[in-house]
Amino acid sequence: MSDQSAGHAHRTPKAEFYVYFVLIFLVAVPLSLLAWAGSVLRHQRLPVHGPLARAWLEAKAITPAIFRP
Repeated sequence: MSDQSAGHAHRTPKAEFYVYFVLIFLVAVPLSLLAWAGSVLRHQRLPVHGPLARAWLEAKAITPAIFRP
């Protein structure tokens, strides 16, 4: 029989992932709001994504990068 445990990556606990996600999201909200308002003033139209959607996408992109080996 072969060792089946050698090829499995270490999984990060979900609770820790969500704690980081929420913290990054909370930091990203005011920054996204400023970027969104600047975009509205600059282009005179509403962007496709609102400030909360932008913050969500930022947190969704940054959080997994923290846990990459």
